[in-house]
Amino acid sequence: MNVKQLDLSRRTIALAAALIGTVSLVIGAHAALNMRAIDAAKAVSTDQITGSIGQTSRLALVIGNGHYPDASAPLTQSINDARALSSSLRKNGFDVDMVEDATKDDMVRAVNRLKSRIKHDSVVMLFFGGFGVQAGRESYMLPVDAVIWKESDVRRHGVSIEGVLEMMKEQGAKAKLVVVDASRRNPYERRFRSYSHGLAPISASDNALILTSASPGKVVDDGKGEHSVLVSEFLNNLSKQGSAESVFNKTRLAISRASEGDQVPTVSSSLLEDVQFGEAGG
Repeated sequence: MNVKQLDLSRRTIALAAALIGTVSLVIGAHAALNMRAIDAAKAVSTDQITGSIGQTSRLALVIGNGHYPDASAPLTQSINDARALSSSLRKNGFDVDMVEDATKDDMVRAVNRLKSRIKHDSVVMLFFGGFGVQAGRESYMLPVDAVIWKESDVRRHGVSIEGVLEMMKEQGAKAKLVVVDASRRNPYERRFRSYSHGLAPISASDNALILTSASPGKVVDDGKGEHSVLVSEFLNNLSKQGSAESVFNKTRLAISRASEGDQVPTVSSSLLEDVQFGEAGG
């Protein structure tokens, strides 16, 4: 082999080595990019999962019905109550679905939305402010488009509170909280009863806590304030740190004492979970 051939061979080897090095760098960079993409995908997936859990851990359906065509005057407090309570619950970490002046279809859709979001770790709260009627030993929330002339119309046009509680249970909610401000004299019961009976006792299903504005079968008059007596006191206690049972019971006691026994809210509990309120509560 002469000198020229040897020189050519060396150059060929050098070029080959350089080419191999370049290919290795490209492969290495591609692999690194792939690893980064995989890590990023994992991070996004983890964030999505964590976010999903956070969003469904505390859910609330808040319904404020105020404008009933059959009523002599609107229930302005119910709308104010729903808005104020929604704001307070959001500060407590609840993902709130608020509905105002809901028709039957609106209420059914809202309950179905709630149903689709409940997970086994969910704390779920229902608030209803408006007119409520008992029929067949069940308590019904009445939509603003209810057409009621006889007791059977209540079951057809109303939404059963017990039915919503049963749905929460079937979906596996960890804890169920219910506040019902509907023990009002209303224009419907007079059509098929001689006097207003208020609400029926609402049984606390497994792991539930329920607060109603009056004792079963009793009705209360609305005050003249911005909020109802029940919600005003409930908001006051909700702003402080404490357990849900403490908030519910303090509300009941404060109203009972202030009214000298004329209005006695009812609290029923089968709660097993320690649900905390207050902006720092978890």
